[in-house]
Amino acid sequence: MKGVINPMRPKNGFRFDIILAPIVLLSAFLNIFNIWKEQYSNAYYMAAVTSMLQSFHNFFFASFDPAGFVTVDKPPVAFWIQTVFAYVFGVHGWSVILPQALAGIGSVLMVYILVKPTFGITAARIASLVMACSPIAVAVSRTNNIDSLLVFALLLASWLLFKGIKRGKISLILAAFAMIGVGFNIKMLQAYLVVPAFYLLYLLAFKGPWKKKLAGLISATVIMTGISLSWGVVVDLIPPENRPYIGSSQTNSALELAFGYNGLSRLTGMNRGGGPGGAVPNRQPINQGRPNVSGQQPTRPGVNTAPTPAQGTDNGTAVPNPQQMQLNGSNMPPGALRPEGGGRQGQMGGFAGGGPQGRGGAFGTGQPGPLRLFQRELSGQISWLLPFVALAGAGLLSGLRRKEPLSDKQLESLFWLGWLVPGMVFFSVARFFHHYYLIMLAPPIASLAGAGWVELWNLYREKEGWKTWLLPSGLLITTLFELYILRPYQQQIGAGWTIGIGSAGIGLALVLFVGAKKERLAALAATAGMLVLLIAPLYWSATPLLYGDNGMLPQAGPGQTGFGPRQGMGGRNMDSVINTRLLDYVTKNNTGEKYLFAVPNASSAQNYIIQTGKAVMAMGGFSGSDPILTVEKLEKMVANKEIKYFLISSGSGFGGGGSSVLAWIRAHGTEVPREEWQGNGFFDSPSSMGDANTLYRVEP
Repeated sequence: MKGVINPMRPKNGFRFDIILAPIVLLSAFLNIFNIWKEQYSNAYYMAAVTSMLQSFHNFFFASFDPAGFVTVDKPPVAFWIQTVFAYVFGVHGWSVILPQALAGIGSVLMVYILVKPTFGITAARIASLVMACSPIAVAVSRTNNIDSLLVFALLLASWLLFKGIKRGKISLILAAFAMIGVGFNIKMLQAYLVVPAFYLLYLLAFKGPWKKKLAGLISATVIMTGISLSWGVVVDLIPPENRPYIGSSQTNSALELAFGYNGLSRLTGMNRGGGPGGAVPNRQPINQGRPNVSGQQPTRPGVNTAPTPAQGTDNGTAVPNPQQMQLNGSNMPPGALRPEGGGRQGQMGGFAGGGPQGRGGAFGTGQPGPLRLFQRELSGQISWLLPFVALAGAGLLSGLRRKEPLSDKQLESLFWLGWLVPGMVFFSVARFFHHYYLIMLAPPIASLAGAGWVELWNLYREKEGWKTWLLPSGLLITTLFELYILRPYQQQIGAGWTIGIGSAGIGLALVLFVGAKKERLAALAATAGMLVLLIAPLYWSATPLLYGDNGMLPQAGPGQTGFGPRQGMGGRNMDSVINTRLLDYVTKNNTGEKYLFAVPNASSAQNYIIQTGKAVMAMGGFSGSDPILTVEKLEKMVANKEIKYFLISSGSGFGGGGSSVLAWIRAHGTEVPREEWQGNGFFDSPSSMGDANTLYRVEP
């Protein structure tokens, strides 16, 4: 057994690890299986890919619509990758998801590669297995949300940093920080959560005089910053009339998007609209974020209101009430097709969910505070092994001495803690993020769990005083914490999970407490105990396969928002519903206008863009809050015959002068008779309860 778990460095050169193969296959199965059933995933981003395929102009700016009216709310690098895949394989749900699924698998391999040289093959195997079983990492990798690509890019940056330090090559250090800059152009400031870890490891581990080290750090920072800002600066220097409006910004600035909406707002939770990762104005009701051709103010994608008493349930799934379905071609009904209790509307437009009873702050992410990651809203997504990681960190750093140089183990342990702790602090206090952002914590948790298990086993085996009991204590405390996570779900998944995991975990921990003199028995108990701790996370990771994916707001776990059948009435996929009668009418009557028609927001336009490849104008950007249009600009567009039809409702509106724009449309437009564009079918008819849609024709 000593030869198996001794974390000695392997010989130079690659050697195939037979144990790694099933871990990679497990990751591939969890990330890829059944993604071919996804039609749109996150339709907002898929509409952008559809548009980006049509011209280099759209490709460079990540334009939401084919006419280049407004961009999506993120930088373009991840969407460039998705567009390449869509170009090769065609525009399908699975083709735009595949890059993220492959990035998830790649991250499992990268964790193995990063951990193995210093901590040994056993630590690397455990770390890669933990990464493969990280629930939120699996959930987001099965969608076209871009966080798994960001994590993979940051792990590549970590690999370059490790190599640069070990070889003493400043060029690799500079490349590592440059890769963080690439990550910035995937998801902006979220990439910078790892910067403290990079600074810390470089300053502690890179050999050389302090002047040389500081010069290298300054150079690396300049390169990172330059690459980070490169796209945004170029975009902002281009005259606004020659490019799309920067979606979810208030000043048509990519840099404002980076440091405002995708920066400070993530921490402070500014109450204004934005893209699918955005905040919701408290004054707006939250409803299902599917396309809404009614022209109403849109809602956060993937978030649904609670079923009303008139709706009822069927086998735990809310049954749509046709009188409340504001589909009109695509909008989902309040609470439709969601597991009961998976999430509920908050009183002020926040989303309460994240657990069977459904509570918490905005978007169901719990209440800010030091224990937020241990609340049921977030714990099932990423926190299963945090107690073990805490004790593992204590063991890994227990040999620190003030006057002794740091070992490679201690240095890399500090690196992973430097990644984990700032991330935990951010997610504990931030007021504006979604569950799937927590994938940022998966690599350090996985690496510290693998490295820590080996270190704690060696301390246990060598009878290192109080350190001897870190391993059994870690297994026991983590088992109890997992029982705490499982407790609210017993009605849904049964008590067997709690009984089985609790009995096995507690029993194996007790074996280690009382059987320290029997090394073979203790080794088996320690190995089995770690595997037991991964049973529940593995099941949580499998729930997207078992219950269905939520392409808008990915989560893992039974009863979470977004799980349940994706098929609507008569088996029709409600993600892709459009008003075909409306589409036929505006297409037939188009006389060369650039846009088929205009709607107040992106969620009303995205399905039409995907299915037709033609331009539909989202006048106020994603949520309708972007100040893109003015009356003067719209008058000019109508005079130039760029736009003729406008689909709005009596209750619709959007920010930045939107009320005056809509008033102008109503004053200068002619109502198109409803019978000419509105069908009689369930998916084409207006709701009998709610604002009636009106199609206006405005001509010069």
